[in-house]
Amino acid sequence: MISAFWKWFWGPTSRYGWGTIFVVGGLAGIIFWGGFNTAMEATNTLGFCTGCHEMRDNVYAEYTETIHYQNRTGVRATCSDCHVPDPWVYKFIRKIKASNELFHWALGTVDTPDKFENKRLTLAKNVWREMKQNDSRECRNCHSWDAMTDKKQKRRAWKQHITARKDGMTCIDCHKGVAHRPVHKLLAEDDDPYDGKPDGRRLPPKKKKKNVVAAATPAPAKPAPKAEPKPAAAPAKTAAGSGSAMAMLPGKGVDVTMLYPGQTSLEWVLRGKDHGGARAVRRAGDRCAECHKGAEADMGKKIVGGEKAEPTPIPGKRASIKANVKAAHDGTNLILQVQWPDHPHNPTPFADGGKMDPDNQIKLAVMFDDGKVDKADQLGCWVTCHHDSRYMPDQPKAEDIAANAAGKMLDTKDGITKYTVGSRTKIEYKGRGGKKRGAWDKLIEKADMDAKHKDGALMDVLRFKSGKGGVTESGYILAERKLKKADKSTGVGKLENGVWTVTLTRPLKAPQAGGVTFEPGKTYTVGFAIHDDFTAARFHHVSLEYRMALDDPKAEINVIKK
Repeated sequence: MISAFWKWFWGPTSRYGWGTIFVVGGLAGIIFWGGFNTAMEATNTLGFCTGCHEMRDNVYAEYTETIHYQNRTGVRATCSDCHVPDPWVYKFIRKIKASNELFHWALGTVDTPDKFENKRLTLAKNVWREMKQNDSRECRNCHSWDAMTDKKQKRRAWKQHITARKDGMTCIDCHKGVAHRPVHKLLAEDDDPYDGKPDGRRLPPKKKKKNVVAAATPAPAKPAPKAEPKPAAAPAKTAAGSGSAMAMLPGKGVDVTMLYPGQTSLEWVLRGKDHGGARAVRRAGDRCAECHKGAEADMGKKIVGGEKAEPTPIPGKRASIKANVKAAHDGTNLILQVQWPDHPHNPTPFADGGKMDPDNQIKLAVMFDDGKVDKADQLGCWVTCHHDSRYMPDQPKAEDIAANAAGKMLDTKDGITKYTVGSRTKIEYKGRGGKKRGAWDKLIEKADMDAKHKDGALMDVLRFKSGKGGVTESGYILAERKLKKADKSTGVGKLENGVWTVTLTRPLKAPQAGGVTFEPGKTYTVGFAIHDDFTAARFHHVSLEYRMALDDPKAEINVIKK
């Protein structure tokens, strides 16, 4: 029977032959291939990926809150765009590997939120490892170095991308957690995020944001007043330490935006887990302003709103202050004039009467460095702010300060104030093993401290306080902040028509031992800080670092001779 059919189909008298076989075989192959490819592509759809509750109730919910789901361009990246290769061979291999995931789905390995969270970091490390090995291939299906432009990216992103390309980095080195919870923040600085080893560390459950900041001083917290206290009488139109009226400097000046810094300490800035630009600061020597200039107001909004670096924000705190700075000199004195808008009184919940410093509605501080303080030219004011200062997360308890030898050497009546890195033997940046970050109690020897003071390895500080008719203080930051009423420097301040104007005058030649002397042809780093609304400690607004020089139009702040 079979033999007869074969002769009929393939014999010499048959109307069929090789061509027909090829046609039939080709059609069968196309049908098979089309069906197979259609079935495989069906497993790449968002609907398929979220068809099981493990994905729908966990990672999908997080993904819908990211820019890959909703954005200004209307282009949506789905699960497969990030997790399935585009080249067919790699895609086929990935589908074979996915059989292991189906096996664990059948076992119920991650069928509850608790089980999933326990495996989350392990699963993430597996994905990171693959992306590291393939040079973030799936990211580069949509993104490319050549398509990036400084005209469309923020300054920070553009600077980071230039550095990453130069150093041969790949997308996943910086963009872990871009579409899901930031589980990478559980890793210590020296952990290998690409080792793929089982790791059960878990992120804490999301907490609702609080609207009231808790007091973090050695003194007990005090409740917020039930009613807003009566506003203090507005200061006189002129309040001058010297008793003279204020002369307005000519020119447009430089607009300087000061942001609310929250709990961003030097240790925070230099730890990658906290700050994405830490590597660029440590290794490339980047300045804060290179990445963040122009974005200060947006940064302040994120911090003051509790989105980052401020777990318990003060309700109503303004995010930033835009000030105008004019600078001049007469050959003998440096003159700085700063103007900024006032703000309605917003009671601080934990302060008595809603005011942390009821005697001073505002304080304006200016810091100078002539290149002798480590990293001051990069980080400005942040070189003096530490994770163990008062109101910061790792501030020491009052009893610990009293029992420590360093506590007896420092003026700690208000807690730990600002200090420089050079005044300490070692700084704990990362907080490994639960260690407190900072180094308040690790003072260098007195002889070494005196030498640094003499050599000027300190931050020179000038400050105006609006209380008592206007008080000007000068001093420095080394082992701690040291300020006293200025002998040779003066300050004049007034609030008029809703605008504060403060003029500070100090000799070009350092008025104190180790202070900064301003000379033509040299560039200095300067930073500004404003305590408004009767605040104190870290609840101020701070500028990025600026370059200042005498009679130099190229300087960010040009001190013009008048």
